[in-house]
Amino acid sequence: MKIVQYPHPALRAKCRPLTALDESVRRTAAEMVDLMHAADGLGLAAPQVALDYQLVVMSIPTGEETPPLEVIAVNPVIVEGSGAFKDREGCLSFPGLYQDIRRFHKVKAQYYGLDGTLHEMICTDLAARLWQHEIDHLQGTLFIDKMTTEALRRSRRYLESYIDEFEEDLRKGKLPPGTAPKM
Repeated sequence: MKIVQYPHPALRAKCRPLTALDESVRRTAAEMVDLMHAADGLGLAAPQVALDYQLVVMSIPTGEETPPLEVIAVNPVIVEGSGAFKDREGCLSFPGLYQDIRRFHKVKAQYYGLDGTLHEMICTDLAARLWQHEIDHLQGTLFIDKMTTEALRRSRRYLESYIDEFEEDLRKGKLPPGTAPKM
């Protein structure tokens, strides 16, 4: 399992809901958690590892004195959002790229755990940003889609380098045949 980078077509996929929670899903979730931590990330969505279903893992900071809250979310949705704030955001599929993105300040998220239990979380600030960012991935929406025109202009060099690297990997056969970006 590895994190795919922009413009890999898996990042634009609208993911299907998971209808069964079997051992394969549990193993995949555990691998995603390990990969997220190895990459020093706070969240990872299934399309970022080229999977087409609704699975998200997150490590939500809770404070300096307490360990982060580890969340594995199946079929997550934002059911309410309020307020707005703009803050710096990055993505494991866009290494080195950070821009200010406007998001809801407070969200209510619902999701199923790996045991099939429905959960609800109300959160603000960074935790709210994480939920929105990761759920966007499940809809094929990337954080670059939420950038202002000016932020996109400042990001152009990064985006061009990701595309160049992707095309080079295609030429060298490092990606499966038929893999082509949808831009």
